Amino acid sequence: MLAIHNSQTRRKERFVPLVPGKVRMYVCGLTVYDLAHLGHARMLIVFDVVARYLRFSGYELTYVRNITDIDDKIIARAAANGETVESLTERFIAETGRDCAALRLLPPDHEPRATGWMPAMRDMIQTLLDKGYAYQAGNGDVYYEVGRFEAYGRLSGRKLDELRAGARVEVDAAKRDPLDFVLWKTAKPGEPSWDAPWGRGRPGWHIECSAMATSLLGEHFDIHGGGMDLQFPHHENEIAQAQAATGAKFVNLWMHNGFVRVDEEKMSKSLGNIFTVRDILEVWQAEVVRYFVLGSHYRSPLNYAGESLQQAKLALDRLYIALRDLPAASAAPDSEPARCFLQAMDDDFNTAEAIAVLQMLAREINSARAANDIERAAALGATLRRLGALLGIAQEDPDVFLKARYVAIGSGDVRVGGSAEVDFSPARALAEEEIERMIRQRDGARRKKNWAKADEIRKQLELDGVLLEDSTAGTTWRRAGNSVRKWGHS
Repeated sequence: MLAIHNSQTRRKERFVPLVPGKVRMYVCGLTVYDLAHLGHARMLIVFDVVARYLRFSGYELTYVRNITDIDDKIIARAAANGETVESLTERFIAETGRDCAALRLLPPDHEPRATGWMPAMRDMIQTLLDKGYAYQAGNGDVYYEVGRFEAYGRLSGRKLDELRAGARVEVDAAKRDPLDFVLWKTAKPGEPSWDAPWGRGRPGWHIECSAMATSLLGEHFDIHGGGMDLQFPHHENEIAQAQAATGAKFVNLWMHNGFVRVDEEKMSKSLGNIFTVRDILEVWQAEVVRYFVLGSHYRSPLNYAGESLQQAKLALDRLYIALRDLPAASAAPDSEPARCFLQAMDDDFNTAEAIAVLQMLAREINSARAANDIERAAALGATLRRLGALLGIAQEDPDVFLKARYVAIGSGDVRVGGSAEVDFSPARALAEEEIERMIRQRDGARRKKNWAKADEIRKQLELDGVLLEDSTAGTTWRRAGNSVRKWGHS
């Protein structure tokens, strides 16, 4: 039975959809003024897997992921570029679409653009004004009055008095309370604007998602997701707007994926450590990026260090080596590995544990090969592929995947070049004699059933860019991206 951690209650809850057999999910998408970066990729991949698994579990899913195509950052970037807002947003919507396709994301059922939902936003703002939750300030802007909503802060666990104590006093005294947030901004010269009963202008950021979500999924729906950075104030404000306007609960369960860090530092433009999806995909296969993201639980911080994608590539190579040259077979849906995989996914989408099951399957396939039990190896391979499809991995032709080459220079830092067809240069290139010596040591450990020592040697070789495959003919090894060499057992 699927259990999901609810950010609002701060505990795992058994998932029970509002309508039996159907799930409605809204995820905050991208603000399209620049290329998507690794933090965006994590959110996109995480909720792609959530959608895949919900559908696999038999639910009829309606998945909405919005596009913010009007806000202050977009207007500022367009002005700096000397182009129109429409030109900028259309270009980056197309670029984001290319990145999503490259990352093997299945498309959402609806991908609404904010500029296409002005009537819904105006209606919600008018309702909030009529109910006394909003007011028009002297400067013409319309604000939400946070103090009128008693439940404000429950999602993020923050109290109004604490928030006010930490709020900076704004020069603009139009607000009644420093915490009040804008619903509608009065038009400024040269900026895009729309007509409204309270004056021409444009919507604030927060009202977009409340209006689009309730319009497409109803006043009360199952799951709302997004990055942890959106929990406050964006999602907190969404709740305040939607519940005040409709009187309904709005969302049953909130999901937030963790932050991405680079070398244990927050990813930010000020630190110059932002990696775009486009840059990463020039060097690494998209499936490697997916494996790297899913190798950690979605709620935990994800640290991107120099060797992170190298290790993901090596781990994926192990899966594809196991799958290589297997005959077609049927998967065993009720096998023990399948049950373990599904148990991990039912436990709050624990993809890290699910991936561990795939690696276990790869080891079992290799053992079956070594015992010349090709029929069992093929059945296990079919199971690996079937389960891997739920994560969007292990679906390629093994030979095609294994021929792809990548770069890991010096300490493992990725230097982006013009092509992914570059050499693998590990920090320590082992001589063939050293590799064969270590393989002999590992073989001796295996004969003595010292599996911990054998695994230790394999992992050390992998760190040096050497991959192993066991069979009845001996142990084969290759440098990542290079041809296979063989060393027979003595």
